[in-house]
Amino acid sequence: MNMRGAGSVFINRHFHALTHRNYRYLWLGQCVSLVGTWMQNIGQSWLVLTITGSPLKLGFVAACQFLPILLFSLFAGIVVDKFPKKNILLVTQTVSMILAFTLATLVLTDSVKYGYIIVLAILLGLNNTLDMPTRQAFNIEIVGKEDLMNAIALNSTTFNMARIVGPSIGAVMMAWLGAGWCFLLNGFSFVAVLYGLFQIQAAPYVRKNTSRDGIMKEIKDGIVYIARDPLLAQTVLLVTVIGTLAFNFNILIPVFTKNVLHLGETTYGTLMSCLGVGSFAGALTMSFRSKQGPSVKISMIASLVVAVCLILNGLSTSVWVCGALLALTGFFNIMFATNSNSNLQMHAKEEYRARVMSVYSLVFAGSTPIGSLFAGYVADRFGANGAFVGCGVMTGILCLIIIWKYRNAAGKKELNPI
Repeated sequence: MNMRGAGSVFINRHFHALTHRNYRYLWLGQCVSLVGTWMQNIGQSWLVLTITGSPLKLGFVAACQFLPILLFSLFAGIVVDKFPKKNILLVTQTVSMILAFTLATLVLTDSVKYGYIIVLAILLGLNNTLDMPTRQAFNIEIVGKEDLMNAIALNSTTFNMARIVGPSIGAVMMAWLGAGWCFLLNGFSFVAVLYGLFQIQAAPYVRKNTSRDGIMKEIKDGIVYIARDPLLAQTVLLVTVIGTLAFNFNILIPVFTKNVLHLGETTYGTLMSCLGVGSFAGALTMSFRSKQGPSVKISMIASLVVAVCLILNGLSTSVWVCGALLALTGFFNIMFATNSNSNLQMHAKEEYRARVMSVYSLVFAGSTPIGSLFAGYVADRFGANGAFVGCGVMTGILCLIIIWKYRNAAGKKELNPI
């Protein structure tokens, strides 16, 4: 067998979603864009910490960025159902590009202030409120249900490869040229994903049988549907805990680097890349096993391992130990997120899918304001070590309670998926 043939067999076996033309365009665009996104993420965190010197103020920026998702995600799910998702993504990605260029201009002209960063964070949060559930629900339109989990795993692989590459490039860029160049390159990176979206040709799913009782009735119906389904309910609750307490790395890692390790940008970028390496490995693992479908047991086990890793990280004062633990945390975080996302999309009825994914966006990203403020406050009072331990202990206790409550019902539901 020649190399080309062997490559085709490997892709068909492990990355079958890439055989769909539309998905290839979206995936390749994201490969470029997400590197820029991670450059901006670490650049913004370091910029705020440099300007203010306050972990709490850094946490407040993250809270502002995700507060709109907390407030408006449920409404976004209704909008996503009623308009072609490709058109929505063209708008949201263009807005993200404009915001990145705006922040770059402010920094490069020495005009940036903490208040300006807050405003831009809120605007980006409003934009992401619509972008996130749209991207989640768009996958099934371009790959179908059979390859959905593989597409989600590939998205996670791309996201976490960018988490490795982006912080590494961003750290060097900040050390040599300043954070402004991270934001500028991120702005240009959106050209790739916009080009990919323009090339996609897919028949859009637009829900026609919408309720005449108004948006609030539709939102209520979606929440009741989730609450009555044990597997969906357990998954959403676990995602709420993990999203709130276990994804505050943009707050804790820069504070840990600066105040515990007493090191600079390069170490910060390296630790973020360690998290990305583990996450990338987790995403690949889920991609290789995607044919087996999602399992509620993976979400349960991964959530508890993440809690233990956070506690151990809080007890660490070594760069090497911290890097290894962050890699392990990233591995199980992505296994949890990919599996949970797939569970929700594959078990939800088509007419409820966008609303279910809007709830997923709400609890996964919308809970970040609470988690960011909590992590920032604890880090401000007790240091980054105390914040890691506190988040880990609370994550473990809450996940155990949820697993115990749904120990029988969710398992039975998984055996008979929709």
